[in-house]
Amino acid sequence: MQPRTASALLSALLLATCVPASNAAPRRESTPNGPRETAILAGGCFWGVEQWMRNADGVAAVEVGYVGGRVPHATYDEVSDGNTGHAEAVKIVFDPSITSYEQLLLRFYKIHDPTTKNRQGNDVGTQYRSAIFPLSDAQRTTAKVVSTRVELSRQWGRPLSTTIESPTNWSTAEAYHQDYLVKHPGGYDNHYMRKLSF
Repeated sequence: MQPRTASALLSALLLATCVPASNAAPRRESTPNGPRETAILAGGCFWGVEQWMRNADGVAAVEVGYVGGRVPHATYDEVSDGNTGHAEAVKIVFDPSITSYEQLLLRFYKIHDPTTKNRQGNDVGTQYRSAIFPLSDAQRTTAKVVSTRVELSRQWGRPLSTTIESPTNWSTAEAYHQDYLVKHPGGYDNHYMRKLSF
C-alpha cells in the first residue's frame, strides 16, 4: 500500500470515529422560562450524584447541600462528623415538561447502590445514606411507588435500604463542593449508570 493511500485511509477512519452515532439522542435541555419543579436526593458523596443528575434530560440546575438533620445551617465539618443527622444531598431543579420526578428517581436508583446502608463505595456514615426527600405529598407518593417498583424488580438482588424522609434543615454546601466534578474532571466519584430495567 502506498504511504499516501495508507495515510488517507487512517485519516478517514479517525474522522469516522468522531462522528456521533445516528441513533444517539442529544440531551434535552430545559427552556429558560419553562415550568420548574425541585427534587432532593441523597445517594452517597454528593459530587457524583450532582454530576449524574446534572446530565439528565430536563435538568435546569443542581446544587449540593446537607438535609435531614437536627441543626440548621450545617457545615461540611459538622456533617462529616456524623453527629448532625444530615445526609449529603443534591437539590435538582427540573422541567417537568421534559422529565418527570419518577424518571429522576429511576435514574437515581441506577447511579448508586441503594442496598448498602449508610455507605457508598469508600464513603461510610449516615451522611452517605440512600434517601429521598419529597417536597410534596405527590412526590412522597411517587417516591413510595417507584421504590416499591424497584424493590419488586429484584434487579439489585438485595433489599433496598433507601429511606423516604422529610427534607428538614436544608443547608447549601460550601462553594468548594458545588460543581466539584466540573471543576475537577476525573475527581473522586463512585457513581455510574447501571444497566438495570425497573
